[in-house]
Formats: sequence, structure tokens, C-alpha cells
Amino acid sequence: MSALTHLECSFCGKKYEADELHTLCPACGKPLLARYDLKRVREEWSREDLAVRVASLWRYQEVLPVRNEENAISLGEGYTPLLRAEHLGKKLKMRNLFIKDEGLNPTGSFKARGLCMAISRAKELGVSEVVIPSAGNAAGAMAAYAAKAGMKAHVFMPQDVPLPFRLECEAYGAQVTLVPGLITDCGQQARQATAKHDWFDVSTLKEPYRLEGKKTMGYELAEAFDWQLPDVIIYPTGGGTGLIGM
Repeated sequence: MSALTHLECSFCGKKYEADELHTLCPACGKPLLARYDLKRVREEWSREDLAVRVASLWRYQEVLPVRNEENAISLGEGYTPLLRAEHLGKKLKMRNLFIKDEGLNPTGSFKARGLCMAISRAKELGVSEVVIPSAGNAAGAMAAYAAKAGMKAHVFMPQDVPLPFRLECEAYGAQVTLVPGLITDCGQQARQATAKHDWFDVSTLKEPYRLEGKKTMGYELAEAFDWQLPDVIIYPTGGGTGLIGM
């Protein structure tokens, strides 16, 4: 079971009840972070426990925010393979260069980790409609998990987004709005729609739980390297949730 205890503002440090629905810190408007009873986890858990656990990111359930297993919306995300890049490593004079193949996640990208957790926790807290501004992969992931959770999904995309991204979202049942301009314009329209319709916004760092899904890549790297972390991890930063999580 989850050892989640509370939410804490990343800036002002104010604490909030974890089992109430939150977006940003009401006091200062900064992102909230999930906190856990790590002392309890250390006492009750051992590395050997992982040997019999599911081959997905849900194997780290104690330090994930979902309380009840029935609310864990899973499509088989995480636990992706770590491949030794021998030829590229020789060119770069790196004897131990590895690539983690996140393309094997559901919907084909690392975005599945964060949106899986955000949608699962939103379902657990009673959310029925979610919204996201996105130029592609995040929208597809949200639409997929929302569909499995039985939620209505709303996506705001730049109007020049590649067609497959839009079709993917629509295939999952999401309502797609094409916006003239950039992703920032999509974000503005998504915020306006959220305020008007009382949808739940799962865009980058607007709620606490995408971060919790993304951090599992760090756990997987530690586990794969026998609990010795690499000297360097190169990560596609984007909005920063994965980097912050790890």
C-alpha cells in the first residue's frame, strides 16, 4: 500500500491533505509535491520484494500515491528495457553506454509514466473530466488512460500538429480543439476552459502526480544497475517533470 502522507509546496513548504484534490499551492501558486512515510517503507520493504512484483512501474507501489489497487489505471507502462549501445559507445569512447527504450511504453513515449499516475490519482479523488494542452505525446497518453478510466478527456493542440497525434487522441475518444498559434496559446485556452467547466488540469507541473509517475524511471535505473546509479543520465527535459522526479 502507498505510504503517501501529505502534499507539500515546493516553494513555501506549506502542507496539505493528500486525499483532497489539489492543483497548485493555494498559498503561493507553486507546484505541490507528494511526500511519503519513508521510515515506514524502510522498515517494511526490502529490495528482494521486487523479485515477485509486476513488471511495470507499479512495482514501486509503496512510494506511489495511489491508495487502492482498483484505481491504478495501467496499460503496462514502465519497466522498459535498458540496452547497451556498443557501437555508439565505441564512437564516444564510453565503455558502458546504455539507452533506456521508452518507446515501448503504451502510446509509444515516456509520457505514459506521468499521465498514467495523474489519471489514476485523479480517478481515485473523484475527477470525471480532464484537460491538457499538448503538441503530441502527452495528449495521446492522457487520452488513452482517461479512456480506460472512463473519464472525459479534452485536448488543446496547435492547429499545425502532425495529423497522427490528433487522430490518436480522437481514436481514444478525446475532444480535440485545434488552436492557432503555439503550445503556450493552447495552455491559455486550456486554463480558460478549465475555469469555465471545472475540468481537472493535468498539464506539466499543474498537479502533483505526473511527477510521481515520471520518477519511476530513476527507480528502474537504480534497480537495473544493482543499486549503483550511472555517473551521468541524459534525459529529454521538455517541461521538466521527469528530470525533477528522478
